[in-house]
Amino acid sequence: MSPQAWLAAAGIEVLTPAGAIISVPYIDVKVACFVREFDGTGWNAERRLFVSRPKTEGLWVRALFRDNDYVEGILANDLLQFESQGYLLAPPDASSNNQRVFLPRTALKELKVMGVVGSPARKPKPQPDAKKQIGLFE
Repeated sequence: MSPQAWLAAAGIEVLTPAGAIISVPYIDVKVACFVREFDGTGWNAERRLFVSRPKTEGLWVRALFRDNDYVEGILANDLLQFESQGYLLAPPDASSNNQRVFLPRTALKELKVMGVVGSPARKPKPQPDAKKQIGLFE
């Protein structure tokens, strides 16, 4: 399984704990978690909302699933990183077992942007006027 090709046309390619690669159709997937350890806490035990405004740069989003479940996370603020099959986001609890979470479009009812954290369109710092600088080595 190639790390760049886990999103196949038919579904998500998953490596099982036994070492086999299986393909799961997108319609059958609610969420795919990239975990630190297979024996960690499950998806249902994880914190789903931010306690306060997130500090990580990106798009702060809230996803509503077809079963009316929800999750918040941070999406990259780069349109080139969005996949046509779904969204890869960082979950609210950075210390949890889930490092990244993939949400297939077929599992979502709605995806709202709650805020933009950081901004790629930052204004450059003004440079000091050279005429106002003192000359040290003249």
